[in-house]
Formats: sequence, C-alpha cells, structure tokens
Amino acid sequence: MSRLREEHRGPVDAGPDVRLNAWVHGHVQGVGFRWWTRSRALELGLTGFASNRPDGRVYVVAQGPRPACERLLELLRGGGTPGTVDTVVADWADAGEQIPGFTER
Repeated sequence: MSRLREEHRGPVDAGPDVRLNAWVHGHVQGVGFRWWTRSRALELGLTGFASNRPDGRVYVVAQGPRPACERLLELLRGGGTPGTVDTVVADWADAGEQIPGFTER
C-alpha cells in the first residue's frame, strides 16, 4: 500500500458538509490528473467531479465534511499530482444538491 493510501485511508467525518470549487491551472490535462483526483476524493469520502475545461484547467467540485475537503485541496496543491500544478484557485460554499459518487467528466 502506498504511503498516501496509508495516511489517507477512509473518510474524514466532522461538521456539516461544504462544497469546494477548485480550478487547477497548469499541465493537468491528458496526464491522469482527473483520475488521481477522483481516487483521492473517494479515499476521503467525498462526492463530486473533476472536469477538463476548454482553457486547459481542471475544475474540481467536492462535497463533504470541511476537513476532508481541506485535505483534498492540500493534496491538489501539494506537488504529488500527475502533471504540473501551477496554481489552484478555490472557493467555498454550503453543500449544494447531493452529488452521487465522484466522477471524471
């Protein structure tokens, strides 16, 4: 089992659900970035999606407990992703309509 999986196994449960909207800039398309993001989100017990944008960014929506969403944001910014992340612009909102699972779009 990888170190990442050992450290982040299972969902994080704390507080009311929130919604993380993150726009990931850099070389993040065609490198497995959405798949990697989906895997991390599922390990953290989050729902949502990761979607390629026409301008080369990846748009990530994640819903769940705030600590789990914050951890996903740390991972997106952390340098261990596929490709190269230049910056991540994020905002927070109350959890919206429930999103089933976590998908790549």
